[in-house]
Amino acid sequence: RERERERGAAADPAAAMSTEDEIIRIAKKMDKMVQKKNAGGALDLLKELKNMPMTLELLQSTRIGMSVNAIRKQSTDEEVTSLAKSLIKSWKKLLDGPSNDKESEDKKKESASSSQNSPEAREESSSSSNSNSKKEDSNISSDTYISSFPRAPSTSDSVRMKCREMLAAALKTGDDYIAIGADEEELGSQIEEAIFQELKNTDMKYKNRVRSRIANLKDTKNPNLRKNVLCGNISPDRFAKMSAEEMASDELKEMRKNLTKEAIREHQMAKTGGTQTDLFTCGKCKKKNCTYTQVQTRSADEPMTTFVVCNECGNRWKVKITSFVCILCSIVSFFNAKAFVLLSICFIVLYILNQNNENKAP
Repeated sequence: RERERERGAAADPAAAMSTEDEIIRIAKKMDKMVQKKNAGGALDLLKELKNMPMTLELLQSTRIGMSVNAIRKQSTDEEVTSLAKSLIKSWKKLLDGPSNDKESEDKKKESASSSQNSPEAREESSSSSNSNSKKEDSNISSDTYISSFPRAPSTSDSVRMKCREMLAAALKTGDDYIAIGADEEELGSQIEEAIFQELKNTDMKYKNRVRSRIANLKDTKNPNLRKNVLCGNISPDRFAKMSAEEMASDELKEMRKNLTKEAIREHQMAKTGGTQTDLFTCGKCKKKNCTYTQVQTRSADEPMTTFVVCNECGNRWKVKITSFVCILCSIVSFFNAKAFVLLSICFIVLYILNQNNENKAP
């Protein structure tokens, strides 16, 4: 019978459609229960979902995770909440890949073949294997829940409780938490606990840290950060200590990198208001296109300190110049266009004065 059911489900595409329709029907019933605030028949619906084969496509198309999560939050029945949590955790495994499902299917096929080889013990082996598989599944789900989501200690501080609520709301910005099946309230509590354990206070530094986490989680341009936190790729402890640069999106990181390169290039190409000369050789590019400025950094009777900038590569250095080099640099800087005009005027004036003196002589 099991083989016939598997063959029929695999060969008949209408069976998958009927499964999707059944899930949509259950989701609508759960939504009505949430609206009416009456979760009377929720346990039966959850049991139906547990017996249905679930895939990632069905989760995304039917959005059943949102309905189950809403029932889990509203119901006060422990059996309903525990069954809803186990369903969400089992659906979360679909995101990790089909490896676990394949292994479980192989085990089921092996157990089925062994039970067929011994016809006398078919009923006993099938019943025992089903009971053992159920126990193993329950143990695995509980173990993964404890190891993946360690419970954060409760608090009575109003500030901390409000911060936990805000972090949980930020984690619910998109619908990713539904498909992933993460407990956003517990995850927000873990993040807040990690921040509090580091800062040991609820002062302004603590509040700014919480605000920055919330802002980055709500950033619509950076959904990967929220997904990584929900999936567990980024632990709550690490997320609580991440800097703004680490939490930034890939686009923003690339923009900052380009701006840094541009600023470095502009800084290297910047020119000071010094004197251009070819008397100095750059130690990096070995070129002589330099600009220098002289500053009196020591006493007045000592030579000035000369700061040199390479106009080609932006290399900067300072040199100690002797008096001879200072005079030479001064002469070179003096004989530019404006200085040459002034010097020519001086020579003309001196020449005119000399001619007047010669004319006055007897």
